[in-house]
Amino acid sequence: MRFVLLESRGGNYMVVADNVAYLRVGENGQTLVGMVGSQPLLVTGTPESVAQKLMAGTAEA
Repeated sequence: MRFVLLESRGGNYMVVADNVAYLRVGENGQTLVGMVGSQPLLVTGTPESVAQKLMAGTAEA
């Protein structure tokens, strides 16, 4: 299990990269991160930049 840090305007999240189901454009230049079995998280950055963080996190494992 590999945790990845995703920054948010309201606080940061440590998510398990394998539990991410989708990325979607959110409001104000943010990204919605859909999580398996949970509500989506609103994080800073574009879907592409969030995907890079997730891919880097899984590649290190």
